[in-house]
Amino acid sequence: MEPTTEVVTAAPAPALAAFIDRYVGYRLAGFAPGLHRGLPSRHMTFIVAVGPTIDVVTQTDPHQAPGSYRCVLGGLQASPAMIAHTGFQEGVAIELTPLGSRALFGMPARELWDVSVECTDAQRVLGDQLADAVQSQRDWPARFAACDRALLAAVRTESHAGPELAWAWRTLVGTGGTCEITPLAERIGWSRQHLTRKFTAEFGASPKLAARIIRFERARRMIAATPSFVSIAQIAATCGYYDQAHLNRDFAELAGCSPITWLTEEEVPSVQDPSTTEGQG
Repeated sequence: MEPTTEVVTAAPAPALAAFIDRYVGYRLAGFAPGLHRGLPSRHMTFIVAVGPTIDVVTQTDPHQAPGSYRCVLGGLQASPAMIAHTGFQEGVAIELTPLGSRALFGMPARELWDVSVECTDAQRVLGDQLADAVQSQRDWPARFAACDRALLAAVRTESHAGPELAWAWRTLVGTGGTCEITPLAERIGWSRQHLTRKFTAEFGASPKLAARIIRFERARRMIAATPSFVSIAQIAATCGYYDQAHLNRDFAELAGCSPITWLTEEEVPSVQDPSTTEGQG
């Protein structure tokens, strides 16, 4: 069987757009069984499996036991998870920003920092509804519509991170993780130390670490999508690294390997990368 990849994206309902960037439906088949790296990202982990469960054999926190999930939920992370697959994967990834954690789960994203849980452990009704509704639908538009219905029913409009932290987070994302933290705090009217305390208490990562994760994600996406004649050193400069060695050090810490090793080992396309997208919902 020849490997096949189907990836379809869709925007969420307008009322969800403040904290969900998009839905990514994926179906990968015919690949050799193996391991896939779940890498740090500006999005929380929020994936609804279709068919086989999502089997995390090495968690981002080495003290957490491996787990299998129908609908996996996790916070931000600064290290990779290792996910086993049989060569077939199907599901819907919900690109949830940490600003949406309070709205959907009634807790700051910090509560889910560096862990993976079954969604029903955080919000039983939502977890069951998502897993059952997505599994029961046969096509991507129906699955995305099922996600909209379940998530809209769960939204707590009165629960939010606060305007200062929301602005700080969106600014870090909008600059690709390259803005300086002290001027960021000054724009809010806070000291750097106060911003760091409040930001970490809300998201789990400090502003400096969050910026590193966002910058790393941008570099990783570019490495995956850029033609081979563009060097990693050029990508490093574009993404705000001092040089290629700086990018390599961040990659080693956040991905657990070098960029070249990651490209070589990741035979299964990553649904996190826009370059794999073949359709729009």
